[in-house]
Amino acid sequence: MTPAARVAAAIEVLDRWRAGTPAEKALTTWARGARYAGSKDRAAIRDHVYDVLRRLGACEANGSTDGRGLMLGLMRVQGQNPEAVFSGEGHAPSPLSPDEQVPPAAVASDPWLDVPDWLHDPLRESLGDAADDVVASLQGRAPLYLRVNLRKAAVGEVQDHLASDGIITETCGLSGALMVVEGDRRLRLSATYLGGLVEIQDLSVQMACAAVVWPQSGRVLDFCAGGGGKALAIAAVSDAQIYVHDAVPARMSDIPARADRAGVVLTTATRADDHAPYDLVLCDVPCSGSGTWRRDPEAKWRLTPDRLAELGRIQRQIVEQAQRLVRPGGRLVYMTCSLLRSENEAVVEAAQSAPGWAVLQSHRFQPPAASDGFFLAELQRDGVG
Repeated sequence: MTPAARVAAAIEVLDRWRAGTPAEKALTTWARGARYAGSKDRAAIRDHVYDVLRRLGACEANGSTDGRGLMLGLMRVQGQNPEAVFSGEGHAPSPLSPDEQVPPAAVASDPWLDVPDWLHDPLRESLGDAADDVVASLQGRAPLYLRVNLRKAAVGEVQDHLASDGIITETCGLSGALMVVEGDRRLRLSATYLGGLVEIQDLSVQMACAAVVWPQSGRVLDFCAGGGGKALAIAAVSDAQIYVHDAVPARMSDIPARADRAGVVLTTATRADDHAPYDLVLCDVPCSGSGTWRRDPEAKWRLTPDRLAELGRIQRQIVEQAQRLVRPGGRLVYMTCSLLRSENEAVVEAAQSAPGWAVLQSHRFQPPAASDGFFLAELQRDGVG
């Protein structure tokens, strides 16, 4: 496909998204009907769509709200000449109309355009003086980070293996963390990944996990395990018995294969209290995902005030349940990938108000320094049984 044909395909996908189809489903539907498109074509079209979702407000201000207008706006935001692409030749989009040929007075660059209006105040209140920088960082793509499985190999050795797979990495100041700088799309089929030497894990998550002293014996429960990424990270540095649980067990379907690949043992707890009390319970709770908007920009346009309030209630309920599972003297670790105080500090304050609980530490990890936004709090239950 030519670059212009890829833009035309992105316009089609964005029109489907505007009609209510989730972005990934719209991309998949388009690809199924375009068997002629190669992997590079599909990747380029996906990049166009997600670049628009990251800069949606700016794209609308520099084009219009339908797929064609959004791609026109994206090209202007990126400093490209749209007339070279909107030519009508071959499979290119049709030429620009007289109205489309007239650009706006100035290319909109305010990063707050790319965040829903109702979230401006909550983000400013949550992020303080860092708000402008954090929101600006959300306009770009996030790097891909890897966690080296130090139980299997040293960092330098893993970098050499990745390089032989065509994947170039850099260390980034945290033990076992690598940033991919070339060849990211080769990773999942590489021998290094399939052999369990690395796992995909954002830098902010690795920083948060490194801030906790995990038990070296006893029992640890990952209460909202999902795909098991945090449990695998704990197992890499702890000899405790690690249990995984999720309210939707299907979310954990990949855990056995991932644990086998990593060479660790994770035990499923069908009921969260099956092996209680625990020395430590990890609650990586469902949240807005506002810290991951560089990777999933569609999420910021799906989020509503009602959904955010609902998430707050769910988070408090999960923590209350988890607190009952911690042994006297044990700990609870609370994590989110949210930038919002209502999902972070406010939930921890409610947990701390329960008798016998104290906060040991609380940290925010924010882009651009930490790649994604992430929050960590560690609480301890007193030793009275």
